[in-house]
Amino acid sequence: MPSIVPVYSRALNSAPCTKSLPVIALNSLARRYASSSSKRRQVTVANDDGRVAWSDLSTREKAARTTQQTFNFGLVIVGIVMTGGVSYFLYDAVFSSDSKVSHFNRAFEEIKASPRARELIGPSNKMKAYGENTWNRWTRNRAIASTITKDGYGRDNLLLNFYVEGPNGKGRVNVHMVRPEGGAHFEYKKLTLDVPGNKTIFLRNTDTPQDARKGFKFLGVEWK
Repeated sequence: MPSIVPVYSRALNSAPCTKSLPVIALNSLARRYASSSSKRRQVTVANDDGRVAWSDLSTREKAARTTQQTFNFGLVIVGIVMTGGVSYFLYDAVFSSDSKVSHFNRAFEEIKASPRARELIGPSNKMKAYGENTWNRWTRNRAIASTITKDGYGRDNLLLNFYVEGPNGKGRVNVHMVRPEGGAHFEYKKLTLDVPGNKTIFLRNTDTPQDARKGFKFLGVEWK
C-alpha cells in the first residue's frame, strides 16, 4: 500500500502563502513612494505651491518659500495702501461735503431755483451745467475750474466757476466761498450769474466794505 504522506507534504509546501501578500504590497508601495519623493522637483520661488511640507524642505527650499511668502505679503500691504489712497481721494474730491463736486452741485441747484435765472436761461428741468470748454472735441466731461487761495486775512478762499445753458440762453456762474478762521467748512461769500447782455445776478453776496478792498483776479474774473 503506497504512502500518501509525502504527497500531502509536497502539496502543503507548494501552496501559496496568502498571508504574506499584503506585506509585499505595502513594501512595494513604500519603495514607490520613497522613489517618487526622492525624485520631486526642487522647490523654488517661482514654482512653490505649498504642497511640500516645511519639514521636507531643504535649507535652500525653505529660503525660497520664505522669500515667496514675504513678497506676497508685501503685495497685500501695497494693495491695502493703494485702496486706502484711492478711497480717500474719492471721498475728498467727490463725496465730502466740502468737495468741489459738492459745491458745484449746490450752486447749480441755487441757479435752477432762481426765478431770474430761469427767465434768462430756461426752465430748471432743461438747464445743464458744465465746466470749462476744451479744445479736444472728443472730451465729453469738461473740467470745473477751481482753486483755493489765501486772502489778506489768512482765510481759505474757494473760487469756482462753470457754465449753465438752456433753451433761452447761457451764462457763467462764479462761486466765491470762504472758510472762516477756525471753521471746518466753506461758507458762501458770493454766488453770481453773468448772462451776456444782462446785469449780473447776485444770488449770494455777503461782501463788506473791508472785503471789497481785498479783491483779486482769478480766471479773468474780478473777485472781491
